[in-house]
Amino acid sequence: MRPNEGQLDSSLAARRPAVDSASAATLGGGWCGGPDRLGSLAAALVLGDGRFPAGGHAHSGGLEEATTQGLVYDLDSLGAFLVGRLTTVGLVWAALAAGACAIVLGKDEVVEGLRRLDREADARMPSLAQRRISRSQGRQLMRAALVAWPDGALGALVANQPEPHDALAMGATGAAAGLMPDQTAACIAYANVSGPAWAAVRMLGLDPFAVAAQVAALAPVIDRVAAAAAACVPWPGEEFGAWTWMDRLPAASAPLLDHLGESHAARGMRLFAS
Repeated sequence: MRPNEGQLDSSLAARRPAVDSASAATLGGGWCGGPDRLGSLAAALVLGDGRFPAGGHAHSGGLEEATTQGLVYDLDSLGAFLVGRLTTVGLVWAALAAGACAIVLGKDEVVEGLRRLDREADARMPSLAQRRISRSQGRQLMRAALVAWPDGALGALVANQPEPHDALAMGATGAAAGLMPDQTAACIAYANVSGPAWAAVRMLGLDPFAVAAQVAALAPVIDRVAAAAAACVPWPGEEFGAWTWMDRLPAASAPLLDHLGESHAARGMRLFAS
């Protein structure tokens, strides 16, 4: 599952958003570039906290089945699994989350935009088991988000899509919490590796310090994935172009993860829900 790093860098670089100086000033120039971005940094930390009651602790992102089948068995194989997941489905999910965040921030045809994006998510997830898990996680995230960040857009999403895909729920929640598309993309990209990484500690008894170091080493890749995802969606103030921007959303796939998801769902005894 490990991608060629040169190809990865070229692919992600092509999707990085071009932000001029005026836009950078408006956005705060980074996570800590101004008061608004400082506030959203705190919100991102809450949203990305594994103790936030969104149910993420119950899911391994395919790691449990990968260990059961002997595909992940030590730190090196875990590292390959995490990189492969992050740069395929992680990139797709980050782009979908960034798109949902942009739609909610745009405040125009939110329900229709999220409905269209939901179909895009379905089209990128051929595994029925994976789709069910995604919607289950989305439902749980919305329950927590509606209490933490009461927002009309979140209520509208739940009213029209009681079980949104996890990425859409994350994107809408990010917007309600004051995050921008790139920050929301970073949150879900991080979750795509942190969940499986800590599941590996439980499944394989790996050294938690070494696993933490692996996750920390992926920070630059998470940043690049988030930037690539955010480059695919309109930012505040940009035209949505009759939803044609959705044609630019990445569609990277990981058939092995689909296989692992289906195999895991068929098992009678398991530690994680996915």
